[in-house]
Amino acid sequence: MSNKESKEKILDQFRLCIPYFNVLSDENRQSIIMLLAEEEEGLNVNKITEGIPLSRPAISHHLKILKQAGFVGIKKIGTENFYFLTLKKPIEEIEQLLHFIEGTCHFR
Repeated sequence: MSNKESKEKILDQFRLCIPYFNVLSDENRQSIIMLLAEEEEGLNVNKITEGIPLSRPAISHHLKILKQAGFVGIKKIGTENFYFLTLKKPIEEIEQLLHFIEGTCHFR
């Protein structure tokens, strides 16, 4: 693969990862991810609100963003939605970016 092709591949992967970096740049979403990481079965909005000092609508807004980016999934139990981490795709994409960078760039 030529140097130009390598650069294009890295730039394409950067573009794929932009939504993940945008999601992770917010401290509230980081807190939600960390809270969900502690609960294998997931949490409903009320439990998340107990653990993070934000309003219920703010929590729901952040959960929507996390879900759209592939960080969070939802399972319905009765009438409640429980949120859980689904990090496989975001992690794979970011790992791929790091792999491309490590294989192409010079480090000091």
